[in-house]
Amino acid sequence: MIFNVYNRDIQVGNIHVLGVASSALFLIGDAETIQLAATFDTPPESFISGPFVPLAPEAR
Repeated sequence: MIFNVYNRDIQVGNIHVLGVASSALFLIGDAETIQLAATFDTPPESFISGPFVPLAPEAR
């Protein structure tokens, strides 16, 4: 496979972010290395796993 990269100037005018997920990366430009890490800071006894409650009533 032949992979060519041409680094040229980049200009960013405005950025409008509506929301960010719990695991998100927002990158403009290039990076040689990206290292991601995560921690879980909630105690296990406060974690609730199902049954899931619907956010809105079902349409009939």
